[in-house]
Amino acid sequence: MTDEPNRRISSPTRDRDGVQVLDIDYYAPFLLSAVSSAWQRQTSAIYRRDFNLGIVDWRVIAMINIEPEITANRICEVIRLDKAAVSRSLKLLEARGLATFEASGSDPRRRKWWLTDAGQAVHRDILAIALECESRMLDGIDPEDVEIHLKVMRGMLTNLDR
Repeated sequence: MTDEPNRRISSPTRDRDGVQVLDIDYYAPFLLSAVSSAWQRQTSAIYRRDFNLGIVDWRVIAMINIEPEITANRICEVIRLDKAAVSRSLKLLEARGLATFEASGSDPRRRKWWLTDAGQAVHRDILAIALECESRMLDGIDPEDVEIHLKVMRGMLTNLDR
């Protein structure tokens, strides 16, 4: 990102009877939240129905698959979830035989997690559903616009991490 001041085509505010109000059609945080909420409602219903897993569990499974032998702290860092949610999910995944760990001393935060064979199978099945849902979400959107959107989102994360 540049050090230049933000340049916007449209203001995220509008005038309503002399009062400045948000124009949510142009306010990035609202749109990000609305898309995220709609996505989570749609996909989590499927994951619950078909696998008895929540969206957090899917995100944890995905991270374990991306980085085998990952720690809980690393999962929290990458997917930006609080430690309690990740801990609950890891306990559930272990209890269901989907994930296992290798302990490194007595500190549970240093456990290295990986998916079991059953976890790999669940990952494969949910990934197919997640990609299909993503395909429907992006239907009719120019692939170049999607690439620009992804670039912008990565820039936003970078800015928020500063």
